[in-house]
Amino acid sequence: MEFGTNWPTVCNVYLQGLYNITMRHVTLLLLAAAAAQTTIAATIQVPLHHGTIQAAIDAAEPGDTIRVAPGTYREQIRLKPGITIRSDGDNREGTDGLKRTEATIIDGGSESGDQPGVMMAEASTLDGFTVTHVGVYDEALWKQHFDSKGDELGDAEGSVQAEGTRPAISIQGVSCTVTHCIVHHNGDVGIGVLGRGGTTTAPHITDNFVFRNMGGGIGVADGAEPIIRNNTCKENLRAGIGCRNANPIIFNNLSFQNIRAGIGCREGSKPLIRGNKCFLNRRAGIGIRMRDTAPVVENNECYENEMAGIGCRDGASPILRYNICSKNKMAGIGCRDGAAPLIVGNECRQNELAGIGVQHQASAILRENTCVDNKLVAVGVTAESSAVITGNDFSRVGGLPPIIAVKEDSTATIGHNRITGGGVAAILVQGRATITGNTFTGIGAAQGNAVWVWANSTAAISDNSFNGYRTAVNATKATVTITGNHVSQFQGAAFVVKESPASAHVYGNTVLSDDPDANLIDLQGASGTVEQNVLKK
Repeated sequence: MEFGTNWPTVCNVYLQGLYNITMRHVTLLLLAAAAAQTTIAATIQVPLHHGTIQAAIDAAEPGDTIRVAPGTYREQIRLKPGITIRSDGDNREGTDGLKRTEATIIDGGSESGDQPGVMMAEASTLDGFTVTHVGVYDEALWKQHFDSKGDELGDAEGSVQAEGTRPAISIQGVSCTVTHCIVHHNGDVGIGVLGRGGTTTAPHITDNFVFRNMGGGIGVADGAEPIIRNNTCKENLRAGIGCRNANPIIFNNLSFQNIRAGIGCREGSKPLIRGNKCFLNRRAGIGIRMRDTAPVVENNECYENEMAGIGCRDGASPILRYNICSKNKMAGIGCRDGAAPLIVGNECRQNELAGIGVQHQASAILRENTCVDNKLVAVGVTAESSAVITGNDFSRVGGLPPIIAVKEDSTATIGHNRITGGGVAAILVQGRATITGNTFTGIGAAQGNAVWVWANSTAAISDNSFNGYRTAVNATKATVTITGNHVSQFQGAAFVVKESPASAHVYGNTVLSDDPDANLIDLQGASGTVEQNVLKK
């Protein structure tokens, strides 16, 4: 090499050549990898390539898709990780689901044993199959439990986590997808989801039709966190959708005519239950029970159920907001046995019992709800319960029951509500009540008392507006304080207080009447402060 060679230039040319060679190798490697990836993701057809679905699964690798032709496949199958199994055929809607789903059937043969119809695997997909006859479906037993509303069912019988339960489709400790399937007439739960310690169990269960199974429709337990969306669950032996110690997201499902609840939630579950329709179930539309069970239940419609629209009990503490509960055979929303719900912004109409019932040592906060034309009370607080009732709209046209009843040694704070109508009373107190800042509007000349306080009860009644009731406050053998209220369109005396066991205090009230015989107060018995009351005629 000559002494005059330009060494920096030579080095740059050499390095540039190495760079170009390296980049060509990288490009070739990337292209080879892409080609290899394309090669790996195969499509396997049943029965063209394999006579059974399980044989195709056994031959498949992660990323493969198995396409299954219409027909009945009498087998139980176990998926492998990363495999998609999909029915072939018509993707239009049929009678119960997609036409391809109705035509492609996995039949478990009604045999006993513990093998599910389909066992899902991590990142696997089951798309568009009818799964049936996994275990023994018993029509006579189903009818027996239907007639008894499930009262004869054992607590764990047919539930997803019970020993010996055999789901038609089983998801255990994996995240996967089950979609567009029809699951019916199986011997246990239709789709069962169980969490597993140390793993995330978050499958997507969407657009399935699950009906007439001898357990729940879709059951979730043991810490699983599935998304359950757009499914229809009908006529299952337990809840249409049930969760025990689990935290699913349950939204936009239809759940109806199930033998127990439309959606059931218990044993410490904390799901989000949103946008579902639960109707014509043999028990509650949505049932919530047990201590530490704390779901958020919002924007659901629960109607024409045999029990409450939404029921909570046994120490559960749900948030119930913006739901519509109508025409249920019991309460629109019912809470009992130590339940402690927050009930906000719900609409309860035309239920056979209360709009909202709080009973048997329950404790509830009711805020900004609307209760209209329920057959009994708008709100009942009974059997040693307590409630804070603020900012609600309550009304009923006709009927004898009060709008709000506080009974059987219960306690209520009733403030800033709009109360229209009421039979014998707008508010009946047989316990303890603080009644402040409410607007009472009577309907018709025969309207009864606005507030009726029974014997051995205590009521503080202040800063309310009463219009159109026979009497604003009627108290006998009760301890009352009546102050700062405004009364108009009454009959006889605005306030009637008789035989109070302690001094009655009535002061600072304003009463308007065009009746020359009207009286501000009819007070019989011990009086305390009775002054600064104004009667304007």
